[in-house]
Amino acid sequence: MYLMHNLGYEGCVYTALESSDTDNGLCGWIIVGLSILLMLATLPLSIWMCIKIVKEYERAIIFRLGRIVRGGAKGPGLFFILPCTDSFINVDMRTITFDIPPQEVLTKDSVTVSVDGVVYYRVQNATLAVANITNADAATRLLAQTTLRNVLGTKNLAEILSDRNEIAHSMQSTLDDATDDWGIKVERVEIKDVKLPQQLQRAMAAEAEASREARAKVIAAEGEVNASRALKEASLVIAESPSGLQLRYLQTLNTIAAEKNSTIIFPLPMDMMQAFMKRD
Repeated sequence: MYLMHNLGYEGCVYTALESSDTDNGLCGWIIVGLSILLMLATLPLSIWMCIKIVKEYERAIIFRLGRIVRGGAKGPGLFFILPCTDSFINVDMRTITFDIPPQEVLTKDSVTVSVDGVVYYRVQNATLAVANITNADAATRLLAQTTLRNVLGTKNLAEILSDRNEIAHSMQSTLDDATDDWGIKVERVEIKDVKLPQQLQRAMAAEAEASREARAKVIAAEGEVNASRALKEASLVIAESPSGLQLRYLQTLNTIAAEKNSTIIFPLPMDMMQAFMKRD
């Protein structure tokens, strides 16, 4: 059993040496060799220090004498490190949701608005996320806030209110290109809310109300024009048949009587009035 343990460890040691950086130098190789001897001397207790486990959604970046081990990130599952010379950092590969705080933005047409949003991103390359930047998560969040202000600063207020999808797509492309060297993949960006100043809201409401009233007046005027044309056509028809006016008058009386009105006005022809005036 002990021999089997030795064979297993020798295989692990060979794998570790094969994946280690070849630029460690003579001093580095001496230190690594001493670490291997220490591990073999403390078998089987050293197994608890040399074998590590990472979860399905994590990756481990191994540093040997300060250098990243060749082969990139390890995991998920078991991996092997040497005591004293190796250290590792776990990187979470799951998608992270970040709520962009409300940002005061001056639009292209000099209107101050408060805009917030949400960004979905994840670590795509664990090695780059560890080696190229101090804190990829914090840097991505700060860059998202700056990008939101920069993109909205080139838009008018009407464009911000109507073209949210286009603005979100532009932000996603910009963030994805900027964070590519950090090993970050920006999956989605959404604009949540656009808050306008109270005075601007009242001004826009008054403008919308005035616009609706103007349209209502235009519609009423068009209705009057159509009604006058219809009356003109009706008068031409009645003029062709004088008895038609009398029939229309009787129909009007019938309509008034159906409503049980107590007062009915009878129109008198002007010819009859002129006859009375001549007698006087």
